[in-house]
Formats: sequence, C-alpha cells, structure tokens
Amino acid sequence: MEHEVVRNQNLLNKKGHIDEEGWARHPLWQYDRSMVKGGKLKIKEWDYYAIINQQKAYAIALTVSDLGYAALFAIAYIDLRSKKVSQADALSFFPLGKLGLAPSSSEDNHVSWANKKLRLAFIKKGQERHLMAACPTLVLPDGTVGLDIDITLTQRENEESLNIATSWKEQRKAFYLNEKVNCMPAKGTVRRGMEVENLLLGEAWGVLDWGRGRWTYSNTWYWASASALVENVPFGLNLGYGFSDRSPASENAIIYNHVIHKLGEVTFSFDKEHPDKAWSIQDKEGHLKATFTADVDRSSTTNFLLIKSEQHQYFGTFSGTCHLDDGTVLHFQDVLGFAEEVHNRW
Repeated sequence: MEHEVVRNQNLLNKKGHIDEEGWARHPLWQYDRSMVKGGKLKIKEWDYYAIINQQKAYAIALTVSDLGYAALFAIAYIDLRSKKVSQADALSFFPLGKLGLAPSSSEDNHVSWANKKLRLAFIKKGQERHLMAACPTLVLPDGTVGLDIDITLTQRENEESLNIATSWKEQRKAFYLNEKVNCMPAKGTVRRGMEVENLLLGEAWGVLDWGRGRWTYSNTWYWASASALVENVPFGLNLGYGFSDRSPASENAIIYNHVIHKLGEVTFSFDKEHPDKAWSIQDKEGHLKATFTADVDRSSTTNFLLIKSEQHQYFGTFSGTCHLDDGTVLHFQDVLGFAEEVHNRW
C-alpha cells in the first residue's frame, strides 16, 4: 500500500486500465477522455472549490461538474456562527464533455457557465486560480439578498498536492483520478447584498478538488479537508476513503508548509444519528489523532429511482495532534474545515 508514483505517464492504456496506480506529490498522470472505456455517459468530471475564512467563520463552495447525463453547477454560502447554509444550483442535460473542463489540473484553462440566477467562472492562469461567482437572488443566512465573489487562489509551482489514481476491484475499467490542492491563500472580494468585504492576507484559504473518472454504479465515500495557519505556517489535512480500491494507495495526508506528509489508512468514527457529536479521526500508525465537531450540515438529496444521491457535507472544527515525517509533533486547535459522507447511485 501507499505506492508513490514519480514519473509522468498516460493514465490509461489501450484496455482502459490505469497503467500505474498509486499516489503522487504532483499531477503526473495525463488524462485522455477518448481512452475511457464504457460509454460517455459513465464519465465524471468536476472542479470543486471551497474557500474558508478562518477568522470570520464562513465558507463558500463552488461546483462545476459533468456527470455524463447531466451537468451540475452550484454555489453555497455556509455561515458557521449561525449554523445555516444558503445554496443555489442548476442543471443542464447531457453535457458529454462539452463544458470545457480541462484534461489537466495544471494547464491554463477557462470554464464558465451562466443562467438567469447563477454565474460561475473558473480561470486558471499560471500560478493563479481566479474564481468568479454570483447569485443575485440568493438569500444569505442573515437575510441579506445577493452574493457575488471575485477571489484568486495562489498555487506556486513547486508546492505539493495530493494526487491519486485508483480503480475498482469489480471493474478495472472504472477509475478515479483526483488531485486535492490544500492551503491556497485567498485574496479578493466577497459582496453580500451591497456590502463588500476585502479578504485579508492569511484569513481565508482555498482547497481544490479536481476529479476525472469513470465510476461503478453505487458508491459511498468519506472525505475531510482543512487548510489554515498553524503556528504561522500553512497546514492542511486531506483525508478520505471508501471510494475505489485503495490497496495501491490512500489519499490521506498532512500538508505542512506545502509539503505532503503521507498517511496510511484513516477512519472516521461518528454517530450517524447524531453527527453533531464529536467525531474521532485516526490513522492506523498513530500519526494523526483528531476530533471533528460538526457545526452545520450542507446536505442535499436527489432521488430519481435509478439515479440517487445523498450528500452530507459537515462544516466545523478540527483539533488534535499529528506527526510529520521528521518526527515533529504538531498541535492544532479549532481549525475550520469540513467532513463529508456521500452516497451516490448513478
């Protein structure tokens, strides 16, 4: 387990199988949509961003996704103090790769979409990711109407990210290619109604969930993420399991000063009937011992019989200790982030 991939290579071979499964510190796999076997309707592509303001206790989540049979677009505002969520989303049908989502997370790209109530644009240029989103009719948790953001995240060239390429035991042509980029400092503006907030350096941090794949029909996964300053150094957690065969590698890592400190298997222990009770999150080797306290549930349910999705993304705080590769012990307290449980059948 925990096989590290260190060379650039094509993701899929002529059979549609991953040539070398594992994890990497940089996006080394080249994804080619035309090499995916099993039909265009089964291909899933998405860019998801979450920006969390550690000082002011709110988060903004943005989604552009191509699920084959439908495209999903969403903007969410999460207020951790009032424990409320406001969200707007939209669907279009049978995008089939036409949204313009890039085949590589590192190449410059511009993807945008808009209708009468929702506008989204993700622009990658060099080391910057420029995010623009607006929903003039969105009623925010405090009753203010309208949200408009213009935020730039910075990812320097040599900074490490958690990359993974794995498949499913029951169907090796089904695969999951993913990059999680933590600890991107955010600058720009957030406009709520007529009030404009300028983000201060060091208070807000972004994470990117960049994914491409072909999945099996029914899946449940768990994912947790946090990005903040700990002792004035960028610190992050990326933890996940349950999705695809993770025997080649997990996607669990501590990120400290933009360097990956790899973890093995991690489990979340929590009361599903009472998710507001403290979660216990630990790895098998004892390098991470953390608790997560959920403050607000960003939940959504879709049920069209053959197509069903139930998602619970809990925003709250992480506290605990972790060991870096050199044996350094870090203590972190009340770091804002999220942990999610998602079941999809499609």
